[in-house]
Amino acid sequence: MVDCIFCKIVEGKIPSSKIYEDDLIYSFLDINPASKGHLLIIPKRHCENLNDLTNDELKAIFDLINKISNIIETVLETSSFNLLLNYGREAGQVINHIHFHLIPRKKDDGLAISKWPFMKFSGEHLNEIAKFFREKLEAS
Repeated sequence: MVDCIFCKIVEGKIPSSKIYEDDLIYSFLDINPASKGHLLIIPKRHCENLNDLTNDELKAIFDLINKISNIIETVLETSSFNLLLNYGREAGQVINHIHFHLIPRKKDDGLAISKWPFMKFSGEHLNEIAKFFREKLEAS
């Protein structure tokens, strides 16, 4: 058994403010929200990365994101949100159970859009990287 806080939430061993649940996925409010209505969507089955997710789980996650995006304006008086996946430690993932953040946004909410520095690459370099990705995708 994996000692995973999200698995414990799904099992009901840790309380959560549940938004949605079906056979494949579970959604609940983040206990350390960046904004009002900040929620998480997770697969119920323990999955650490994208390759662990089934197509059905991915579809269920994105169907729910779509449904929630259609009601955010009514519930939270905004139609803006960030959809965030911190994938791996270097990207800020703290819990090793894949999870998607949906963070409602409002004008002047004080949240930074991005703190990343913008990089400059030559067109030739970008084309080399794109070619690498295309070749790997064609081979998969």
